[in-house]
Amino acid sequence: MKITRIFAYRVELPLHEGSYKWSGGKSVSVFDSTIVGVETDSGLIGYGEVCPLGPFYLPAYAEGVRAGLRELSPHLIGFDPRELWKLNYRMDAALKGHPYVKSGIDIACWDILGKATGLPVCELLGGRFGESVRLYRAISQTPPDEMAANVAGYRSEGYTRFQLKVGGDPDQDIERIRQVRAILPSNHRLVADANTGWTQHEAMRVVRAVKDLDIYIEQPCLTYEECLAVRRNTDHPFVLDENIDSLDMLLRAKADLAMDVVNLKISKLGGLTKTAQVRDLCVSMGIAMTLEDSWGGDITTAAIAHLAHSTPEEYRFTSTDFNSYVSVCNATGAPQREAGFMKASMLPGLGIEPRFEVLGPRLVVVD
Repeated sequence: MKITRIFAYRVELPLHEGSYKWSGGKSVSVFDSTIVGVETDSGLIGYGEVCPLGPFYLPAYAEGVRAGLRELSPHLIGFDPRELWKLNYRMDAALKGHPYVKSGIDIACWDILGKATGLPVCELLGGRFGESVRLYRAISQTPPDEMAANVAGYRSEGYTRFQLKVGGDPDQDIERIRQVRAILPSNHRLVADANTGWTQHEAMRVVRAVKDLDIYIEQPCLTYEECLAVRRNTDHPFVLDENIDSLDMLLRAKADLAMDVVNLKISKLGGLTKTAQVRDLCVSMGIAMTLEDSWGGDITTAAIAHLAHSTPEEYRFTSTDFNSYVSVCNATGAPQREAGFMKASMLPGLGIEPRFEVLGPRLVVVD
């Protein structure tokens, strides 16, 4: 089997809530997502999705995905899409860095492998652990009482894990954390996620002010060194996200005892192949994980579900269902939330089929 064509579509994903706000005044109302297709000489076609959280979050942006595909794709024509490590080796040789560009191709090739073998991707990634995957809900940054009301609303939908977007004014953030924690039962988890938004002294103020609360602190500062300093001065369980962008950084953080949980985003690491490698190492080292991506729709949600469902439950801190945040469905067959949980499809590959009527014309075609 050989790759004969790589193509892409652009689709806009508006948010049900109107906008999504996080640290530093950042906000998005419509996400720009790229659907990647990989076509083979056997007639099988696989699909992936890449959706950066705006150009001001990680070193990734939507037009960069499509420009990168035009640069990278000619080097992959004629390769067997089922040979995932060989394909990743080729992508890294042809395009240094830019892992988010490679992610959609890698996911699409896992979709092809599943279709070729008749197996769901989660079974190819190691097997299906448990009946379902527990989800968290990200709570957009608004005034404290409004965030608490939003949490209460999502609790009624079955969520028991919440990621509170903080990283703004420390005094307001302290109040946000306190108000939300006050309305949650003791068995509900609350993560205060600053998304790099605090300076080190601000982060220290916040963690000391909420020392009495049962919460997790996620990525308080921009640099790894700043986060490590905060980690060494708090008793709260600690999550690293933006700084863990490679296997080397994971090993460094493990050696420094820099976190209790790590957030693994598929596109940040370059696709399912490399994320699964990091995932498996985390399991070996006893590190729990949030398994997700930067953003996306139904195809991204399907990929997350397969990665998470193939992870032992005791190391699955949480995941998310991005397709429930947006108002456009870009594929059928994707997991749907049921009382705060989702399941990976039992169908071959990702188990999805793009809705071409919402995708529009192909923007990138390489054959």
